Amino acid sequence: HAATMVTAGVYLIARLGNLFTQSTVAMLAVAAVGTITLLYAGFSALTQRDIKRVLAYSTISQIGYMFLALGVGAWLPATFHFVMHAFFKALLFLSSGVVVDGQNHEHDIFKMGGLWRALPVAFWTFLIGAASLSALPFITAGFYSKEAILGAVGTSSLGARWMFAGGLLGSFLTAAYTFRAVFVTFFGRQQIEVTKRPGAFITFSLVVLSVLSIIGFVGWPMLDLSVSTEQVSVTVSSVLVLIGIGSAFVYFRNRQFSEAVSRSVFGRALHSLSFSGFGFDWIYEHSLVIPLKTIARVNKGDVIDLFYTGLARVARAGEYACNLLQTGRVRNYAAGLVVGAIIIAFIMAVR
Repeated sequence: HAATMVTAGVYLIARLGNLFTQSTVAMLAVAAVGTITLLYAGFSALTQRDIKRVLAYSTISQIGYMFLALGVGAWLPATFHFVMHAFFKALLFLSSGVVVDGQNHEHDIFKMGGLWRALPVAFWTFLIGAASLSALPFITAGFYSKEAILGAVGTSSLGARWMFAGGLLGSFLTAAYTFRAVFVTFFGRQQIEVTKRPGAFITFSLVVLSVLSIIGFVGWPMLDLSVSTEQVSVTVSSVLVLIGIGSAFVYFRNRQFSEAVSRSVFGRALHSLSFSGFGFDWIYEHSLVIPLKTIARVNKGDVIDLFYTGLARVARAGEYACNLLQTGRVRNYAAGLVVGAIIIAFIMAVR
């Protein structure tokens, strides 16, 4: 899921890079879509309660980073992040699966809490994945791949300033929503009894993915901090990541203040906009899901295939009639010959 299906579009654009570079408009369109996507998904993830929805929106946001890199011609950083994302996102989904499975399939992070002791393996591996997703400076693979993208955007002639600023803002959003999920899920008071813990095979898989999420960057070209733009990018992005983590901690520790803000008129509007994913779910539901369900309901009796099924029924009826004639018994054939001869004789006599 994290490595192939959802990032197929990134792979296709990377493979067709020579074609896209023939059009500056096409490249800018890809970069613009990537920037808007990473901001939209990052903002939407801030208010989600379902742990899998948090990770799903984070995947959309990270794909936005990849598209941003592709749009400015940074093929290697895009591919680099493509691979690193596969490591830490697979780790996050698997460790969150352990959490969900261990709590009778509960997905709401606000019904969890205190799991760092009850599920230590899931906690530490989820924390490593969260750190890599947030691009925690210098100690995670996600940091090097994301900074490679931001550095490329900042130095490329194709990258607009607002795209670079959007990428930096995305760093803050990523750290904020990721560690919001970490604090709410694994700290505080435990509300649900853990009924199941990961087996040896799952634990081994989590450990392998954790190692790759930390040292997966080894062998890739390192950041060139001699370039002033990359120095600014690394510094500002790292500070924003730390501010994002701090904001998530403040949100967790001062729940009353957070709830008061969310209950304000402006807060409710922002929360509704974020939680609904800017209405895209509603658009999908009414433009695709409901119409397709209606078509399926109408076609439940094979209305479209009625002509073809009718032909099949006629063929089957003909086959049944032929079976009545072809019994394999000599007396039936003899009787048929006699009846046929009588009919022919009668017709000739009438004429």
